[in-house]
Amino acid sequence: MGFASSVLSLVESADRALAQGLLDRALRLVHDFVERIITEPLCTAQVFASRELDALCQRIGRHNIERGSLPAVNPWPGRETRPLVVYVLTRLQKSGGHSRLVEDFIRARPDKDHLILATGIGGPSDWEHLAQVFAGQSNVRFLSAPRGDFGARLSWLQGALVGCGPEHVYLFNHHQDSVAVAAIQPGMGFEASFYHHGDHHLCLGVYLGHLVHIDPHPMGYHHCREVLGVENVYLPLTFEDKGPRPDTLPFAPGGVLTTATAARSNKIEIPYFVSYLDLIPKLLKVTGGRHIHIGRLTPWALWRLRRGMRKEGVPADRLVYLAWTPSVWRTLQEQGVDVYIASFPYGGGITLIEAMGAGVPVVLHRHIYSRILSGLELAYPEAFNWRSPADLLAHFATIRVADLPAQSRLARQCYEDVHRPEVLHAYLKHHGGGLAHVPPLSGAYERGADEWACWVQGQLGLGRLVGRTVYRLARMLRARLS
Repeated sequence: MGFASSVLSLVESADRALAQGLLDRALRLVHDFVERIITEPLCTAQVFASRELDALCQRIGRHNIERGSLPAVNPWPGRETRPLVVYVLTRLQKSGGHSRLVEDFIRARPDKDHLILATGIGGPSDWEHLAQVFAGQSNVRFLSAPRGDFGARLSWLQGALVGCGPEHVYLFNHHQDSVAVAAIQPGMGFEASFYHHGDHHLCLGVYLGHLVHIDPHPMGYHHCREVLGVENVYLPLTFEDKGPRPDTLPFAPGGVLTTATAARSNKIEIPYFVSYLDLIPKLLKVTGGRHIHIGRLTPWALWRLRRGMRKEGVPADRLVYLAWTPSVWRTLQEQGVDVYIASFPYGGGITLIEAMGAGVPVVLHRHIYSRILSGLELAYPEAFNWRSPADLLAHFATIRVADLPAQSRLARQCYEDVHRPEVLHAYLKHHGGGLAHVPPLSGAYERGADEWACWVQGQLGLGRLVGRTVYRLARMLRARLS
């Protein structure tokens, strides 16, 4: 399926397909367009939403209802009479940040039934992990759309929504999930919210005016409201409290630092003017300590890290690689981590909050062109932030161990003030009332336009374009086989 020459031409093609009853083609046109945009790093944190594509998805969903062919689906036969909350999403993975958010929403309301409906676009969910998380809880049910084309999945999802009579529906879609965004229509008889977790790429659903738009961090709240013109609410990211840093856990025993980062390959194996894979070996040489990496990386990335360490004369055992851990919070404490280095070029909000809750001082990267990807507003104001590799290395070359306990207390206080589960509980209890104060934007951020321009120029080579094409084709093939 060729790439549209403009959004207007894409919409016209999709509308023609819709007029012919070709729902699958119309939905795939939208999906494939967004897929190409989100897999192009030059577009990351540059384009966030499209009124035209959201309106198109709504037309497709409305057309599907009006043609009167929705299956009569009761997705939860024999359910008790408790109020039902539904979560519409693309897929759930045990290491996904938004998966954890859904779990938190469910835990916050044990008095209700909870139904998770997944479109399955892009691959299956990790239902086994979720079954373990909610083992023994009869008020949680997971369902995924049967295999079929996008039109069939839309009919199944809309039929399930109409058939279950939910009290509230939360939309947690992946960026390109045209099926999920088409499904929820005005007049269905329930309240609904769009949770904007796909916040650093073009994401379908941002302009669904009949849904309450929830932004989970100050950067996104201010951008959506002041730049995109979206009427939104701010609901801080929250995380279950697993306890502060133990008083018996010393900082940098023997004067040797242990640092850590938690991120999968999709956050760090990204073209950018500074590479995590190249910088960590240099950091280890400076600190003389250990670095814990939590999150699955590709074999190529691990080889590059090891090669860099050999080049710097750093012993291999000073890098601890953990592909997955059930709790980043507890792992940071168990490993005696002294400083948490937030992932770059894409930051991770949930893992940053876990680090602060665990009482670990944090260090953040000021992204060259994106405040959202920097995440400065999520941390305590005194947290060190850096832009160039030289800044980071100089910081760790001069860091004072005696200053770390104070930084630890600031990190923990930030968690307690903003990110405790009680914040989410209050929002859900009062139906959006009593929202937390929205912090102002940090004055420490400044866009590095010249550095960005230099980086962009280096991204235009033929080899890089071939690599991106192969990567996109692999992702699209996986989506079609799901």
